[in-house]
Amino acid sequence: MRPQNLDEIVGQQHLLGTGSPLRKLISGSGAASVLLYGPPGTGKTTMASLIARATGGRFEALSALSAGVKEVRAVIDVARRRLIGDAKNSGQQTVLFIDEVHRFSKTQQDALLDAVENRIVLLVAATTENPSFSVVAPLLSRSLVLQLRSLTDADIREVLTRAVADPRGLNGTVEVTDAAYDHLVAVSGGDARRALTALEASADSTDRIDLADVETAIDRAAVRYDRDGDQHYDVTSAFIKSIRGSDVDAAVHYLARMIAAGEDPRFIARRLMIHASEDIGMADPTALQTAVAAAQVVNLVGMPEAKLALTQATIHLATAPKSAGVVSAIGAALADVESGKAGAVPAHLRDSHYPGAKKLGNGVAYRYPHDDPDGVVPQQYAPDDLVGRDYYVPTDHGLEREIGPRVAKLRSIVRGAVSRRRSR
Repeated sequence: MRPQNLDEIVGQQHLLGTGSPLRKLISGSGAASVLLYGPPGTGKTTMASLIARATGGRFEALSALSAGVKEVRAVIDVARRRLIGDAKNSGQQTVLFIDEVHRFSKTQQDALLDAVENRIVLLVAATTENPSFSVVAPLLSRSLVLQLRSLTDADIREVLTRAVADPRGLNGTVEVTDAAYDHLVAVSGGDARRALTALEASADSTDRIDLADVETAIDRAAVRYDRDGDQHYDVTSAFIKSIRGSDVDAAVHYLARMIAAGEDPRFIARRLMIHASEDIGMADPTALQTAVAAAQVVNLVGMPEAKLALTQATIHLATAPKSAGVVSAIGAALADVESGKAGAVPAHLRDSHYPGAKKLGNGVAYRYPHDDPDGVVPQQYAPDDLVGRDYYVPTDHGLEREIGPRVAKLRSIVRGAVSRRRSR
């Protein structure tokens, strides 16, 4: 079922617009080497073969899992002779496809540079990792870097229905129920190859594939989870409430349900980042760092490996001390602002970096805290109407147990200036 032309490619429309470099390559009018970066089963190998066919070149494939410098140089030597041609045959360019190029060492990647620079080969390299971190800079600069995206549910369903009807596939000999299609889409995780493998396994012994056939063929039960319906919201709610309630096992369970159902990992990462500030905050400031790091892993590595980072973040947040201090602080401050309790900025805090500012009293008598040995000085910072208003109220959970006394001490020092002024 590998696409034989541009029209059969499913997804990646952001790369295949009219006049785009990839479309030019696949249609035979481009000549740039490319690095295709994206998740498995999104069309990297397909595009390489279409480029080779469009350019009339000889398609050669190497896998970074098994090829070394010796194999790379051997292919390049053959490509050089093929490009020169002979008395009987005109020259022919070689399209060299390298899968998992990020697994090549620096020496192996360097061995490609001259051949790419001099157009001895048209390189099409595929990687599931961000090439900015896994491919040497000289090779990056000689290639177009194009990022492929995971196929959508609609894309996967199109791939499956085409395979059921097409003579290259099941040729219309099998009927597939909607529930079976839904499960095949869910287990694919945006990977067309995985979806087709599951379809083929399900069709081995029946002419009508239903949900039970798919579950039996791939030994995986369907997860009752509709990403656009009640299950999505219910499971997400239970996930967050389990973390908030410090039930690490329930939190990991709901995380697993979302992952198994094909929930967008970026959505999960966003929820974790929000929760880190909403329900933990300063009780464990490293929770937000962990959640942000998990989101970066989702972006840079992708699934399925990113599930480990999401699990680590979930465990960290569920077992961390909890505090709603961040939410309460900004909520109280916004309530005051929205009710009109803003007030003028004290004159000594106003901008004084323009001519005439001092004459207006701006910046006059401002005390620079770093001039004090303790780094804190008595000084009014809040508008007059809000002096003494406490927004942040630390708990005695986690790090806030230490922050609380410090906040009280800081307020005592800072607000001392106001107290002395009022006493006079």
